[in-house]
Amino acid sequence: MDDETAEIELLEQNLNKTRQISQRMTSILSSFDTRLVKLEKSILPLYNSTQVLTRRANNIESALQKIDEIASYHEGVAAEEAAILRGPQPNQLSAYTEVLERMNVSVAFNSTDSRDKARLVETGAKKLIQLYTKLVAEGSSGVPPGGAEFSSVPFPASLMGTLKPLVTFLRTLPLPATHPSHPAAAGIQSALKDAQKGYGDMRGAWVRKCLETFGKRVVDRAETIDGVAAGREVGKWTENMLAVADEEYNLLLELAPLTTPAAISTTYAALISPLTNLFTSTLGSLGSLIKRNLNKNTFLALSAYSSLTALQPRWNGIMSRRADRRENELKEGLHSIRASCLRSFPEFLADIRLAGLGGKSGEVGTGLADFTLSSVQYLERIPAVQDAAASALLTLGDGNWRMGEGKQIGKTKSTDVDEQTVLEHFTYDVVNATVQSLLSLSRMNKRPAFGAIFLLNNISYLRTHLLVRPRTDVPAILSRPAKEVLNSNFRTAKAGYFDANFSPLLQTLIDEKDKGKSATKEKFTRFFDLLDEVTERHAMARVLQDDPDGRATVADEAVKLVVPSLQRFIQRNLGKEFSKNPQKYIKMSPEDVETLIKSFYGGGGSSIPQSTQAPEKLTNVLLQQAGWGW
Repeated sequence: MDDETAEIELLEQNLNKTRQISQRMTSILSSFDTRLVKLEKSILPLYNSTQVLTRRANNIESALQKIDEIASYHEGVAAEEAAILRGPQPNQLSAYTEVLERMNVSVAFNSTDSRDKARLVETGAKKLIQLYTKLVAEGSSGVPPGGAEFSSVPFPASLMGTLKPLVTFLRTLPLPATHPSHPAAAGIQSALKDAQKGYGDMRGAWVRKCLETFGKRVVDRAETIDGVAAGREVGKWTENMLAVADEEYNLLLELAPLTTPAAISTTYAALISPLTNLFTSTLGSLGSLIKRNLNKNTFLALSAYSSLTALQPRWNGIMSRRADRRENELKEGLHSIRASCLRSFPEFLADIRLAGLGGKSGEVGTGLADFTLSSVQYLERIPAVQDAAASALLTLGDGNWRMGEGKQIGKTKSTDVDEQTVLEHFTYDVVNATVQSLLSLSRMNKRPAFGAIFLLNNISYLRTHLLVRPRTDVPAILSRPAKEVLNSNFRTAKAGYFDANFSPLLQTLIDEKDKGKSATKEKFTRFFDLLDEVTERHAMARVLQDDPDGRATVADEAVKLVVPSLQRFIQRNLGKEFSKNPQKYIKMSPEDVETLIKSFYGGGGSSIPQSTQAPEKLTNVLLQQAGWGW
C-alpha cells in the first residue's frame, strides 16, 4: 500500500508541475497573441503600402515592356518602310514580298496606321510592277532571228525564273473586286492595268520585229521565183505568224497579272495589233505586185489564195475570237486576192484570142508562138493550185470567163456544176482558144507551107505536153472534148503540113493524057525543082525540133508518101526512052530522096544535104533496071 501511495503522491506532484507548466505556457501564448495583435496592427499599414508599391512596380514593368515592344515595332516598321521604298533587290524577291504581305495583313485588320501601311503597300506593289515591266522589256528586245527559215524566239528562261513567282504574287495584290475596302486597291489596279497594257505593246512590237524581215523577204522573192512557190511562201509566213500569236497567247496566260477574261482579251488584242498591221501591209504589197502584172502573177495569186484559204479557220480562232475582235484581216485580204484571180481567167483567154489576130506585119515564123508556151505553162501549173482555181472559177460562174465573146453570161447556177466540171470547162476553153488562135495565125502566113509548119509545130507541142508526155497531172483537168480537140487538130495540122509541102511533089508525078517525052522531062524537072524548094524550106524551118519521136514519125510518113510514088513513076518512064540522057533529069534515086527527106527531120540545121548530085553511075543503074542494057 505504501508503495502505491507513494506512486500516487508522485503522480499528483507531477500533475501539479504539469498544470503549472501549462499555466505558464498559456500565459506565454497569451502574451504572444497580444504581441502578435500589436505587431499586426503595426505591420498592416506597411503591408498595405507594400501591396500598392508592388502593383505599381508591376504596372511600371508592364509599361516598360510595352514601350520596348512599341519601340521595336516602330524600328521594324521603319526598316520595312525603308526596304519597301528601296525596292526589290536582286535575289531577294521573296523577302520583299513577305514584307508587303505582312503590311497588307495589318491593313486588312484595320490597325491604327492602316492608311500609312496601305500607302506603303501601294508603293511596294508599284515597285514590283516596275520590276515586272523591266523583265518583260528585257525579254522583248535583242536581235530578231535571221536566215532563210523563220524560227520563233522563246521568252528567255533566265527571266522566267524571276517572272513566275513575281506574277504569282502580283495576282494576290488587293484589287477593288477582291478587297473593296482596301485603301490601295484602286491604285494597284490602275498600275497593273498599265503594266499589262505595256506587256501587250512590248510583246507585240517584238514579234512584229521578228516577222517583219521575213515578210519583206516573201514580197521580194515573189517577183523572182515561181509563182506557185511564192504563194506557198506567203502561206508559210502567215502560218508562222499564227504560230507566234498562239505562243504569245499561252505566254500571256502565264505572265498576265490580271487574269480576268476581259483583261486577257484586251491585252491580247493590243499584242496582235502590230501583227495584223504587218499582215495587212504585206498582203497589200503582194496585191499591188499581182495587179501590176496579173498575167505574170496569176499563179502567185492562186497559190497565195489556196494557202491562205486553208489558214482561215486558224485565223478565226487565234486572231479574232481570242481577242474578241470583229475585224478579220485575212478574210479581207482573201477577198482582194480572189478578185485578182477572178479577173485573171477572162484576161488570160482574151490575151490568147488577141494573139491570134497577129502583129502589124502579118508574118509569123515557124517556131513556137509565145502564147503556145504560156498556155502550156498555164495548164501545167493549174494542178498545183487546182482547189483554188476551181473555187474561184465556181465563184465566177461557169462560162463567165468568156467575156467579150458576145455570149450571155451570169445565167448558170453554181449548183449545176461542181468544181471539177467547171475547171474542165475552163481548160477546154483555154485549149480551144489556143488552137483557134494558132489556126488564125497559120492562115495569115503568105506562104502556106511555112504556115503549115508553124501550125504543126505548135499543135504538136500542145498535144505532147498536155496529153502524150505531160510534166504534171494536166490530163486530170482536161475533159474528153479538150483531148479530142488536141488530137483532131494534131491530125489536121499534120495532114495540112504534108499537103502544103509534099502534095506539089506528088502532083508532078501524076500521069496525064499528054504522055510525050517533053511532058515526062518536065515532070522530072519539076519534081526535083520542087524537092529543092522543100529542102531549102526545111533548112530554114525546123519541124518538131524538140520532139525526136514526133520527127521520126513524120519522117517515116513523109517517106511513105513520096518515095513509093517516085519509084513507080521512074519505073513507068525509064523504059520509054524519054531522053537520050536520062541522068540529066533523074537527079536522085528513090533511096537518095528517102535519105534527103529523112534529113529534113534530123534535128540540126546542117544535116540536110544539098541536091547537087548528078551521078552517072546511079542513072546507069536505074536504066539497067528499066531494061536499057548498054
